[in-house]
Amino acid sequence: MLQKFAERRFPLHVHISVLFTLLLLLTGVVLGLFNYRQTSQIILSSSDELFGRISGEVETDLRHTYQPIHHLLNLLALSGGDQRQDSFDRLDLLLHPLTRALTDNPKLAALYLGYDDGDFFMVRPLRSERLKTAFNAPPGAAYQVWSIERDNLSRARSFTFFFDDALNEIVRRQELRERYDPRGRPWYYRALEQDGAIATAPYVFFSSGAVGTTLARPSGSDAVIGADLTLDDLSATLADHRVTPSTEVVLYQPDGRAVAYPDTSKLVKRINGAPELGEVKEFSPPLAALAGLAGQDDLRTSLQIDDRRWVVARQRLEEGGPQGLQLGILAPEDELLDDAYRIRWQGAILTLAILLLCIPLGFLLSRIVVKPLQALVTQAEAIRSFNFSLPAMGNSPVLEVDQLAVAMARMKETISSFLDIASSLSAETRFDNLLRRVLDETIDIGEASGGLLYLIDTQKGRLEPHGLFLNDQEQDLEAHGIRGFGLESPALPHWLDLPAHGGPSQVCSFGYDQAGAYCDLLKTLQSPRVHLVSTGLHNRQGNTIGVLVLLHRDVGREARPAILRPERIAFVEAISGVAALCIESQRLLEKQKQLLDAFIQLMAGAIDAKSPYTGGHCQRVPEITLMLARAAAASEEPPFRGFKPTDEEWEALHIAAWLHDCGKVTTPEYVVDKATKLETLYDRIHEVRTRFEVLKRDAWVDYWRAIAQGADEGEQARRRDQELAALDDDFAFIARCNLGGEAMAEEDQERLKRISARTWTRTLDNRLGVSWEEAQRLARTPPQPLPVEENLLADRPDHLFERPASDLIAPDNPWGFKLRVPEYKFNRGELYNLSVSRGTLTEEERYVINHHIVQTILMLNHLPFPAHLANVAEIAGGHHEKMDGTGYPKRLTREQMSLPARMMAIADIFEALTAVDRPYKKGKILSEALGIMSGMCRNAHIDPDLFGLFIRSGVYLDYARRFMKPEQIDAVDEAAVLAKAGLA
Repeated sequence: MLQKFAERRFPLHVHISVLFTLLLLLTGVVLGLFNYRQTSQIILSSSDELFGRISGEVETDLRHTYQPIHHLLNLLALSGGDQRQDSFDRLDLLLHPLTRALTDNPKLAALYLGYDDGDFFMVRPLRSERLKTAFNAPPGAAYQVWSIERDNLSRARSFTFFFDDALNEIVRRQELRERYDPRGRPWYYRALEQDGAIATAPYVFFSSGAVGTTLARPSGSDAVIGADLTLDDLSATLADHRVTPSTEVVLYQPDGRAVAYPDTSKLVKRINGAPELGEVKEFSPPLAALAGLAGQDDLRTSLQIDDRRWVVARQRLEEGGPQGLQLGILAPEDELLDDAYRIRWQGAILTLAILLLCIPLGFLLSRIVVKPLQALVTQAEAIRSFNFSLPAMGNSPVLEVDQLAVAMARMKETISSFLDIASSLSAETRFDNLLRRVLDETIDIGEASGGLLYLIDTQKGRLEPHGLFLNDQEQDLEAHGIRGFGLESPALPHWLDLPAHGGPSQVCSFGYDQAGAYCDLLKTLQSPRVHLVSTGLHNRQGNTIGVLVLLHRDVGREARPAILRPERIAFVEAISGVAALCIESQRLLEKQKQLLDAFIQLMAGAIDAKSPYTGGHCQRVPEITLMLARAAAASEEPPFRGFKPTDEEWEALHIAAWLHDCGKVTTPEYVVDKATKLETLYDRIHEVRTRFEVLKRDAWVDYWRAIAQGADEGEQARRRDQELAALDDDFAFIARCNLGGEAMAEEDQERLKRISARTWTRTLDNRLGVSWEEAQRLARTPPQPLPVEENLLADRPDHLFERPASDLIAPDNPWGFKLRVPEYKFNRGELYNLSVSRGTLTEEERYVINHHIVQTILMLNHLPFPAHLANVAEIAGGHHEKMDGTGYPKRLTREQMSLPARMMAIADIFEALTAVDRPYKKGKILSEALGIMSGMCRNAHIDPDLFGLFIRSGVYLDYARRFMKPEQIDAVDEAAVLAKAGLA
């Protein structure tokens, strides 16, 4: 990202304008943020004072609500009725003062007295139609009087009186049974217990549904006077104190039940028909968060509620019940800071207006300042685009700009020269040519008269010369007496010694008297004195790999030639660095090729060493392949005229030939080296021999048993000898079958089946002492009780080895393999193996060996070959294909195979036929091998053009003389071989 940003360049006037704009913008932002923070702090501080004032006003309002009622109760207590009075006496005595008190205090819902004998007297104003309906009041009723009297037997009767506004009685009702007893009410006994004024916690009046509280105090010695006080006005007071539209104000009890709230519809809820105070946490999420705050003390804080920040205040009020009340105020911070936001946006708009006015002015001024630099910008863009043909700009009245223009022109020349030589050196791919190019280009770019190149031989510890140019011509090193030096030799000149040991570049001059062995250089340069610069060549690790020496003849016109100036020396050092990297790259490339070649030969040797019977197969096949390829490249026959391999193609063919059997590292040795049909890790013919020995012992046992039982000795001896002879003959036949051969007759296979039908007796458990894997295979058949009769030769279920799913090849595999995969991985059946018609390998074992070419292709495809070696897998993987498409593993036809791949097929077959290190066959003589290959050519198994070239060019004979035994090399009638192949 930084690099991408750095590549984008803008005119200087844009930078100046942007800087000017950013400064103004930064100033405006800083001032705006400062004003915003100060305003916000002032508003939040003011909100704390406002919350405190609201709390004080609510507390004062609450106090003014309670205190008059306390005073009223104190006055009424002085005139309370005596308990010996009846209802009518109390009515005359108390009706007028109580109704007057109710009229003067509209917040009072009722006034009443309770006596210690259970009597009760209450006056209730009927201020609403709902109350009148609730108490079944007659029309015009303004007050209800409820009086309860108890006689000496505690029998209670109650009277209900309804009066109009003038206190005229309208209706009187009587109840003979009354269960209400004031002595059981909290306001009564608490007033007597405290012997003073008390106030209950707010609650919902059952009769009116209003929220209120009960105040009471003792009246005289035998009564308690009480008053029901409504708190509806508190909700209206709280609504008046809302600071912002979303402000939440609530008065609630310590248990979380609301007493006053602007939305009075939420104050009362009904549970099972009974009215109760609503809980604050149910009103709104902010109030739920307030209710969740621990403790009951006063606090000032802020909360994050539903992506909105709230300023919270809580105040404890002493009035309102035994435990007092809590006043909660929550205001959204964004609404409190609305003025601060407005001021902030006004500041932003003002800053933007100033910017809009100042940007054009700054842009015009900056354009005037940077106009002289536009030409230099063009120059810089041209250099960045590697365009060095643009002429330099003229003089500038600005001193710094003029100096920059001169420096840029010099930089352009230096970069152009540096890139030219770097490109020239990098394009060279041959090491000797590279060294000559290094000297030639360096001398030219350094304006020198000659040059000398030394390289360090690390193995010998010497500094050896590798090139000399004088007067634009390459010179012979020996003719000029230029020789190498040991790195620690005292004869090493100091101007070579220091750079060769990692020291700085050396600059010196010498004439004939100091030249020593370099006198011929001065003669060739035709100069009495020479000036030189010697600089070390360093690789990527900083190690010195050589020394580059530039020579400059003394022309006498200047005391210090241009080549000796510091800037010129620095340029030569830079060029030498590029030259050193190119030299090292060529060396490393050569070393890598050598390493790869050694590794390939190591792999091939390891494959041959894995099986002593395949000997040098992987080493001989490349020889035949390359011999045939060279013959094809030199041939002018039509099929080979286009075959002119490049160095890269020769390298690919070389690697493919050496790695054509690398997949054999995965092939089990006992399969590759299988010399007999019954051989696995060992030759199982010994097991069969042991069974025959057992049968022969059984023949002797039967003989002696019959003699012991009185049988004719002569007859038994004849039968014994006949049995032993038959066993010997049968085993000899099995032993011959075990050796394998070109073909096995059907009658021999039938005889094997007859022999296998013979039985022998096994008395030992064959499941003891075996591996867990073999035990699993034996478990396929149930064990039989011992002793058991078994066939002499058997194909048992435990001889079958299951093939894992990973060994299967899908029909649509990405490599195009078309191999028929046998059902079982191995079939160790004795009769099955002995019945193999040709050679010693079963179908399963032959697949294991053939599978090596699949592994070869997979292994080579996984190697990260460079582009010019991309066809290595195709060349190496096709040497078992046939021209008619019946080969393996891909069943390619001649047209689908490259010419090198077809060469590999011929080389592999010829080496296999003539090899003498195979355990299962003898090496063919030359004529036999070529005869077999002629038949293969006629049957379209190998390429006919290449086979004809193989014969006519004499490649087969050259190979035979180098690698075959003398007794294998017999006379070959080439014409007959070609005729048999159909090429005559």
